Amino acid sequence: MIVPIRCFTCGKPLGHLYITFKHRVLAGEHPGRVLDELGVHRYCCRRTLIAHVEWIDDLLVYEKRS
Repeated sequence: MIVPIRCFTCGKPLGHLYITFKHRVLAGEHPGRVLDELGVHRYCCRRTLIAHVEWIDDLLVYEKRS
């Protein structure tokens, strides 16, 4: 999916935080600590960032059938 711009539940803007979150977690930091430092405290927003899976590139591989 495309990176979530806002939290699906409360509407808080999250799009500007996703790349930072992703890079820091891939570097080995604990996701909870990263979210705390980014100021994401609501559980709905935390869920939106933690549960996001980027699979748009996998979908683009397949051809559209008529």
